Amino acid sequence: MVSHLQANTLCIFERMRPAATRREGIRMLTTGSSLLGLAASMFILAMVSRNGAAEPVSEAMALLQKGTTAERRHAAEVLAQIGDQRAAQPLAQALRDNDTMVRARAEQALWSVWHRSGKSEVDARLHDGIMAMQRGAFAEAVAIFTEVIEMAPDFAEGYNKRATTYYLMQEYEQSIRDCDQTLTLNPAHFGALSGAGLCYLGLRNLTKALDYFERAVAVNLNMQEIQRYVEDIKKFLRDQAT
Repeated sequence: MVSHLQANTLCIFERMRPAATRREGIRMLTTGSSLLGLAASMFILAMVSRNGAAEPVSEAMALLQKGTTAERRHAAEVLAQIGDQRAAQPLAQALRDNDTMVRARAEQALWSVWHRSGKSEVDARLHDGIMAMQRGAFAEAVAIFTEVIEMAPDFAEGYNKRATTYYLMQEYEQSIRDCDQTLTLNPAHFGALSGAGLCYLGLRNLTKALDYFERAVAVNLNMQEIQRYVEDIKKFLRDQAT
């Protein structure tokens, strides 16, 4: 069972999207989602104009929490495009929305928001590190993410990206330390929770892996791969006990 789990382990510290563009640091968006985001932005701007609101992020947050299903979907897309750290909590709450599309868009929007430190120079270096990581230059990526952490020690994603890189290097204990620091700064970071679980899986510590996986699913109900790990580990541990 353990070897089966490891053979199917995917790097899910973050959603690796097939296309990345450089704009205000990094926007991990595909062409299709960019078009959706443009339509959503136009929708929210129309709402702002109609309602006389002064600030589109606040308007989108309000619609995400209290709007119709269509408005909540559009609001999540807008927050993926322009949301800042204020949007993190309502987006995390939207991971439990009764609409599947709202939940999916909220998850994507959270990743986008988490990539924004509020400082263009920090976001640019984060982007540089992600590009190094994606081309397999892991030592370079670690060095860049360490620089990001030094530039912005309260920016959780710097730690999370370094954790991702350490995971890819199979440096599981170092990755876990960075995951835990990510969670200290951002307790709702389901990517760091699931990432730490994968590291414990790599270390053959199923009890700890299960703990982190269950915490990840508690935050984000949409993590079907992680839910399968939870079920497989529980079955394995029950079989071992009999």
